[in-house]
Order: sequence, then C-alpha cells, then structure tokens
Amino acid sequence: MNSAERRPSRRAFLGAAAAAGLVAGCHAASQETKPAPVPPTGVHQAGITLPQQPQSQLLVVVADVSVAPGFVLAELGRRIMTLTAGTDDRLLGLPPGDLTVTVGVGPRLVQTLDPQLPGAKDLPPAAHETIAPADRGGDLLLQLCASDPLVPPIAAAALLAQPGIRERWRQSGGRGPHLPVSDGLTAPRNLLGFVDGIIGPHTPAEQQRDLWLPGPAPVAGGTIAVVRRMTLDVARFAALPVAAQEAVFGRRRDTGIPLSGGVIADGPDLGAKTPDGRYLVPASAHIRRAHANVVGAGLMLRRSYSMDTPAPGLLFVSFQNDLHTFTATLASMETADALLPFTTTTASGTFLILPGFDERRPLGSTLFPL
Repeated sequence: MNSAERRPSRRAFLGAAAAAGLVAGCHAASQETKPAPVPPTGVHQAGITLPQQPQSQLLVVVADVSVAPGFVLAELGRRIMTLTAGTDDRLLGLPPGDLTVTVGVGPRLVQTLDPQLPGAKDLPPAAHETIAPADRGGDLLLQLCASDPLVPPIAAAALLAQPGIRERWRQSGGRGPHLPVSDGLTAPRNLLGFVDGIIGPHTPAEQQRDLWLPGPAPVAGGTIAVVRRMTLDVARFAALPVAAQEAVFGRRRDTGIPLSGGVIADGPDLGAKTPDGRYLVPASAHIRRAHANVVGAGLMLRRSYSMDTPAPGLLFVSFQNDLHTFTATLASMETADALLPFTTTTASGTFLILPGFDERRPLGSTLFPL
C-alpha cells in the first residue's frame, strides 16, 4: 500500500467531516424539537382543540363494531391512556410524543340508544361524490394525530387488535408549514396552494356556541365530526391564471388575505365592490358560499390534511355541535361554489365524538353500558 492509499485525501476528510456535522446537526435538531405530550383525559377528548396547532400527521380509520360497544369503547380508552403515556409495549418502543386519539361512534350505534340524540342522523348523498358502499358511513371513527409519521399506524394497530372491530377504510395525510394567522393561531396551505382553515370557532365563547355539545345530556362535552376524503384536480386548477385561482377561493394565494382586503384573520367583507359595481369577493368564491352568514348556520372547526395517495387530495375533518352546520354549508356550496368542480369525494361519514374520559369514567360510559 503506497502513502497515497494510506492517507485519506483532503476531499474525503472534508466530506467525512461534513457528514459527521450533518448527523450531529440532525441529532441536535431532533433533540430540540421533541413534541410535548398531550393529555388524553378531561372534559373533552384530545385532538380537537388540543393541541392548538394540530400535529403534522393524521391517520383516520373507520370501522364497524359487531359486539356490545360499551366494552369496546372502554378498552379503547384504556389503550389510549397507555399508548399516550408510552407504557404500552404495542407501541414497539417508539416514544408517543404528541400522539392524540379521538374516538367517535356512527349513527347506527347512536340510533340504538335514542334516535333523537345528536349524532343519530346520517349524511345525505351529495353532488361531486363517487363513494363505494364500504367507504360511506361506519360505526367507529379513530382519528390519530402525531408529529412522528410512524406513531399513528402503530398506535392504530394496537387499538384495533380486539374482537368485534372490522376496519372499513383508512387514510393518512399531512400538513405543511403553518402560517401565523393571529394570537397563536396558525393555518397550513393545501395542495391547491391556498391557506386552509383560517375561520373557525377559536375563542372559548365561539366553541361553547358552535363546537361542544351542551349538557346535561349524556353527550355533553362531545361534538359531531364529519369526515370526507376528497381528490383534487390539481393539474386543472394549476393551469388557471393566479387571478382566476384567487377568484375560486376569494383570497390572495400568497398571503391568504380576503380579496376584500384587511389581514389574513379577517372575515371577508361580502358587500365590498369595485368602482364599477363588481363584488371584490366573487359570488361563486368558496369563502362566500361557505360563509356562516350566507349559510345561516354556525362555525365549524376544521382539521384538514393534504394527501397524495390514492390520489392528490384533501382529508377533511370538521367538528360542530349540529350536523346542520355542515349539511347547510355543503348545500350552499353546491348551488354555486367555484371550488367544488375541482373536487370529488370518495369517502364520507359522520360520527358523534364521545365526551372526554378518565380512569374513573371509561370512554363511552355516559352512553353505552358496560
């Protein structure tokens, strides 16, 4: 072996040093960005308003239940507590981080208790849907959110491994970087390039009015979820001029500010017009057709995620204390919303999100006997 073979070249040395520095840098970054755990127990389930900034990864699993739901739900609650605490071997050694699991039950199960209870009504069919029978409805919703993409599917396997649960469909999604909206509130962009989920019941008063189911009924502290998997015609939308894209949404693409002006957190001024009498926010703009004042209903809280498989699209989850909020909004959109022609819904369901739970009050025990 000659001396050149014995001594590493300067390039090799610098390359190795850079690689070592990169590894050290990644390690340091991972140590600095450990997400804080989210308590799973309380008046409300986690994964709705806590954490305030939703985690970057979402997995939705919809299943059917063929046994008495009380025992299934109570066991799910116990497993959620051990999984989020990091004491469950079924997590395969992974730290749970900021894992949250939100559980809901479908209309069939609620109707067995009382057809008048919130959550007993199903979603009617709608336009722009192509849904297989197995992808519509369902008895059980599991919404799993975390910063680590490995955690939700592993936690889901642990939750589903009990008799009487048969999975229907699942879908994962992710959220991009969050843009500041106001006072700690943030929102991500969707696959069409626009900031998504700006308006919602963010204050405690708004959440009490439009989000949480009131007491003293057995559903107090819960809410109603709507889950929709939608494909997006990204290529056709991207072919539009920017001004046409902004007219579809009613917001500026770069800033998220309404076309009527103001700041990103502002609601649109629906009466604002140009000097020649045209609405600044077009009549068919999404933020007009879905606006609470136009719809005549309350606000909905959205935790929507982008997806790339089975096709580019959006995994839409909304929470509201009255299903009419969603159905009336969708009906308003179907009359004129310029966004709908770029969407096709391929899975859909509504679920009663159960009240919060703890060690002494099992999940679902206010509704389903053990």
